[in-house]
Amino acid sequence: MTAGPVRVLVVDDQRLIRDGIASLLGIQPGMEVVGTAADGREALAQAVTLTPDVVLMDVRMPGPDGVETLAELRRRAPDCRVVMLTTFDDEEYVVRALRAGASGYLLKDLPPAELADAVRLAHAGLTPLDPAATARLAAALDRPAAEAPATGPLTAREADVLRLVAAGATNREIASRLRLSEGTVKNHVSRILTRLSLRDRTQAALYARDQGLL
Repeated sequence: MTAGPVRVLVVDDQRLIRDGIASLLGIQPGMEVVGTAADGREALAQAVTLTPDVVLMDVRMPGPDGVETLAELRRRAPDCRVVMLTTFDDEEYVVRALRAGASGYLLKDLPPAELADAVRLAHAGLTPLDPAATARLAAALDRPAAEAPATGPLTAREADVLRLVAAGATNREIASRLRLSEGTVKNHVSRILTRLSLRDRTQAALYARDQGLL
């Protein structure tokens, strides 16, 4: 059976930008814009009512900002993916958004086709990041952590796997480095995410940085 279109909710406090993004996405193959919202409160109501697959949301909005709204969306509509779409690549916003559970962080100057591709990636469970946002995240990860290293609830082997995940290594590369099978590495990564209540490898990298594991 053919999968239906990706259902998208567009959230931005500026009407011209909001309607423009909605119009551009609406003509992309496999996209259906199911609604728009002008602020965080409206976004929460729309997300619960319309059940979109992906929410494209501005970071800076009056009232609850995009990151605060994102955190609440994760509680009220946990099945929808939230991609931050903004003109700002500020490191603080990038890190805050990813910690809060964002499924991506993109800048508004993306061509429509690339934006649609990013929405599809987010819907598929991947994390599309603008190159500028990736650089900001890398800078945050490279900065020395303020606290002493700690592995918390992880075993020594899981901590080793987490360090390599945070360094950007694939499961195959981790398996080679630690002399494990790829299946074993995959199981370790799954247990790490579950044990630490993390959503994906990006959040795992942020956790590793905060715990001084890098």
